[in-house]
Amino acid sequence: MIIYFLKSIVLGIVQGFTEFLPVSSTAHLILSVNLLKLDFTEFIKSFIIIIQFASILAVIVLYWKKIWSSWDNIKKIITAFIPTAILGLIFYKVVKNFLQESLEIIALALFLGGVVMLLLEKRYKHKKQLVTNIKEGLNDEQKVELEKEEVNDIKDISYFQCFLIGVFQALAIVPGVSRSAATILGGLSLGIGRLAIVEFSFLLAIPTMLAASSLDLIKTGFVFNFNDLIFLIIGFIFSFIVAWISIKFLLKFIKKNDFRIFAWYRIILGVAIFLFLYT
Repeated sequence: MIIYFLKSIVLGIVQGFTEFLPVSSTAHLILSVNLLKLDFTEFIKSFIIIIQFASILAVIVLYWKKIWSSWDNIKKIITAFIPTAILGLIFYKVVKNFLQESLEIIALALFLGGVVMLLLEKRYKHKKQLVTNIKEGLNDEQKVELEKEEVNDIKDISYFQCFLIGVFQALAIVPGVSRSAATILGGLSLGIGRLAIVEFSFLLAIPTMLAASSLDLIKTGFVFNFNDLIFLIIGFIFSFIVAWISIKFLLKFIKKNDFRIFAWYRIILGVAIFLFLYT
C-alpha cells in the first residue's frame, strides 16, 4: 500500500512540473501511469483530469491580485474559455474513453507540436529582428509609438485575439497537444509577446481546469473508495507545491530563452514513444 501511495507522489510531481510547460502534462501523466504499471481504471482516468486543478490553485494564489484587479482581464479570460468549454462538452467521452489510452496519438501530438513550435519560434525571432532593425532608424517619439503597438501585456490583448487563443486551446483536448503549448503557440502566431501570452495562459487555465474537473466529477460521480481518495489528496498536494515552483521557473526562463528546448524535447519524446511501440 505504501508503494501505491508513493506512485501518487510521483504523479503529483509530474503533473505539477509539466502543467505550465509546453510539453503536455496529460501526456506525461498517461506515460507515467504506464511506466508505474497502474491499471487504467475509471479512477485513474478521473485522477488525470482532477489532479490538474491542483496546479491551477497555484496560479490562483500567485495571481490573485492580477485576476481581480481588472474586470477587463476577467472578461478576456471568459472570452477565451468559451471555445474550449463548447468543444470540451462535445468531445468529453471521446477524450476520456479513447484518446487518453492511445499512446500513438500522444506520440504524434508531441512530435507535431514540437515541429510547429520550432517553426513559430523561427518566425517570431525573424519578426523580432525586423522590429529591432526598424527601431534603429526611428527617433525617440516614433519608437514610443511603435512600442505602443506591441502586445507585451494582457491588457493589450484584444477580445478577438482572446477568442482565437481559446480556439487554439481547444486543440489541447487531444492528449499530447498540451494546453499551455496550444495557447502559447497560438499567442505567438498572433503577434503577442512571450511573457504576455504565458501569463494569459496561466490565467486561462483557471476556468479551463475547474470546468474539466467539475465535469468529470458530475459525469463520473464521486464514487472513490477511501484508498482512492487518499491517493488523490496526496497527488493533489504535491501537484500544487511543484506547480508553484514550475510557474516561477517558467517566468524566469522565458525572460532569457525561447521555447526551442521544449520543442526538441517534444520531438525526441514523440519519436521515443513510437520506437517503444513499434520495435
